[in-house]
Amino acid sequence: MPHEIGDEAEPSVNDRPLSAAASLDDDVLDRIAQRVLWLSTAIVDGANRGRPNESGVKVGGHQASSASMVGIMTSLWFSELTAEDRVSVKPHASPALHAINYLLGGLDESYLSRLREKGGLQSYPSRAKDPDVVDFSTGSVGIGATAPIWAALSHRYLRDRIADVPRAGRFISLLGDAELDEGAVWEAICDPQVSRMGELLWIVDLNRQSLDRVIPDIQIARLQGMFAAAGWQVLTVKWGTRIRRIFERPGGDALRERLESMPNEEYQRLLRSHPSELHARIAGDDPADGLRSVLEGLSAHELASAIRDLGGHDIGMLRETYRDVDATRPTVIFAYTVKGRGLATEGHPNNHSAQLTAAQLEELARLSGTSMEDPWRRFDEGSEEQEVISDTAVRLRRPAVPDVVPAPVPASLPWGYRAVISTQAALGRFLSDITRGAPEAAERIVTLSPDVASSTNLGGWINKTGVWSVGERRDWFADDADRVLRWSETPHGQHIELGIAEVNLVGLAAELGATWSRWGRQLIPIATIYDPFVNRALEPWSYGIYAGGQSILVGTPSGVTLAPEGGAHQSITTPSIGLEQPGCIAWEPAFAQDLEWTMLEAMSHIGMPEGTSAYFRLSTRPVDQSLARLPEDPVLRERRREHAISGGYRLVDGGEGEQVTLVGVGAMMTEVLEAREVLERAGVAAGVVCLTSPDLVYRSLRDRDEVATSPRGAIADQLFPAHRPAPIVAVLDGHPHTLSFLSGVRGDRMRSLGVTSFGQSSSLEDAYALHGIDATGIVRAALDLVGR
Repeated sequence: MPHEIGDEAEPSVNDRPLSAAASLDDDVLDRIAQRVLWLSTAIVDGANRGRPNESGVKVGGHQASSASMVGIMTSLWFSELTAEDRVSVKPHASPALHAINYLLGGLDESYLSRLREKGGLQSYPSRAKDPDVVDFSTGSVGIGATAPIWAALSHRYLRDRIADVPRAGRFISLLGDAELDEGAVWEAICDPQVSRMGELLWIVDLNRQSLDRVIPDIQIARLQGMFAAAGWQVLTVKWGTRIRRIFERPGGDALRERLESMPNEEYQRLLRSHPSELHARIAGDDPADGLRSVLEGLSAHELASAIRDLGGHDIGMLRETYRDVDATRPTVIFAYTVKGRGLATEGHPNNHSAQLTAAQLEELARLSGTSMEDPWRRFDEGSEEQEVISDTAVRLRRPAVPDVVPAPVPASLPWGYRAVISTQAALGRFLSDITRGAPEAAERIVTLSPDVASSTNLGGWINKTGVWSVGERRDWFADDADRVLRWSETPHGQHIELGIAEVNLVGLAAELGATWSRWGRQLIPIATIYDPFVNRALEPWSYGIYAGGQSILVGTPSGVTLAPEGGAHQSITTPSIGLEQPGCIAWEPAFAQDLEWTMLEAMSHIGMPEGTSAYFRLSTRPVDQSLARLPEDPVLRERRREHAISGGYRLVDGGEGEQVTLVGVGAMMTEVLEAREVLERAGVAAGVVCLTSPDLVYRSLRDRDEVATSPRGAIADQLFPAHRPAPIVAVLDGHPHTLSFLSGVRGDRMRSLGVTSFGQSSSLEDAYALHGIDATGIVRAALDLVGR
């Protein structure tokens, strides 16, 4: 059952040593918290009223959301955290984080007036862009909250697989109660491995307000039950010390019952009422026995103070709670707070982005021991507060992250592929081969999938390397002779299987791809996902890239090529998504050798400074590998590889008489080459370009002036020589918009073929004909362009 701190508690099983600050005076911490409140409020004010704004566009910021977290964050940083702990701070509390970092000496004063300014403090905590210590980027609601789960899992994987990994402490999420509306949060909480991870601690800022409103009927018991059912320890810090003493008076039980049974909206209305009104509002028309007597024993001021005395603002109660955390399982603490606590806007239903007036700021400065004239004033040297701050700065000082030593990744492997094979099957073959062809790189690979490992051809890899899990699991099918896939779960495997939750998949992939920056140890995460579901996972994956996580996402099978599965399993927009995603290179190789070269190229950029993620779009369609026309000559073969990893290559050169250029991507190369033969018989000279990465070709075109001297930078001009203009027919199994940029390489007329409508279950041939991407459709488009 959920346990409320302050009630009779079961003994703690937390064997974690208390920090050196355990004997601190709570009053000193309260004074530090008041200064943090002032600084976080002044940071937002300085961004909005302290600098010119010629555009008139609102700068914004969240004084109230920061204020509700001040007690929680002060108690953590100045009393509880160690240098090994990592904390995710809810997006709207970023000013409070920067205020604490400033007091600790980790942020220069010049940044405090530069919130949401170019080169200044970011709107929300950002690992990549903020100048001070930020453990997790949290601008996307819900994703930052779950990131510590995946970081903890990544550290456990590192610890099990690699020697001399730096230690890690707890992984802590500070999140707003409205974030619990996000489905991704519950997908992560319920993952089977999470229930065994005692290093996880979540603290929910339960202020019962969201952006637009007071949240009606928030059912704390239901939330507590959901966490408990997932195996989490549930602690609740509801009332502060002062009001608890009032509850112990005669009639106090009636007051507690009245406050706890009223709707959220009524409680928030109390916060906005004049103290003289509170007795009548709380008593109501028919007060319970004892309620009137306990209220009569309180002055208006005492009652106004008491109803605001919530556990999330009581530093002593919070510190007591931390000591009750069970280190053997994940823990969530529900800390009741008032949004805007300590500000003139506290509890107001529209305070989310509200700003204090100049007069209100003056009063807050006075209460905080500072002034508007000296807003960034620190505590005096030698004061109790400054001694605590200085001790905390020493305690939280982290050693430098070791330099990452990337595993050597070869340019190619010495083996070939079957005569007819799909790129998805080639991925499975590649992973099996790399364990012997490049063992050092293979040791750094970790694959993961959301219950689609076998159907995305990871079976051979899993049989060789095993499945990683938090602790051993008995394999009850080990003696089953008919089993093809050996599913042995140990702390030594290299594949991680998740449930059917794509958001979890990309969240874990991002954190596995960030271990180089957290602990100086490189991993190369390769996540497989059904390509139609890339859209579902896109936003959290994109945010993971923004936060510095580098990974390879393999979407397979892709497009309408998966014809019998029907429209629900046919991806249309993913090629364009890949081209447009920052921090990522999108690939769609047509042939097995191209897959090998481009995958090795992608791996060589994962898990290091200046690295980049990759997205592969693969197919289940078997393709005749002889169509690739791989050169036998080593020099020409290497030239083909260089072009393939640059974005594409000429498969057929039509020479000076080329009348039309056919451009294909991925599985469509079979139809492109078939169309070329038809055109040749019709007397039309057609060249053929195979694009492995429209993304890189687009970048070549975009940056041609800056990088024209680079072989990669010039790939667009090499594929489409300026002195040999010809109309272009481009085709891919996806939206034709993706390749429309090719007309800008040299100003050619162009017909872009692809998929623009939902498909249906059919044969492959019928699907291609339906969307006009079969050989006949390509021929028609070419003949139209050449006037035949």
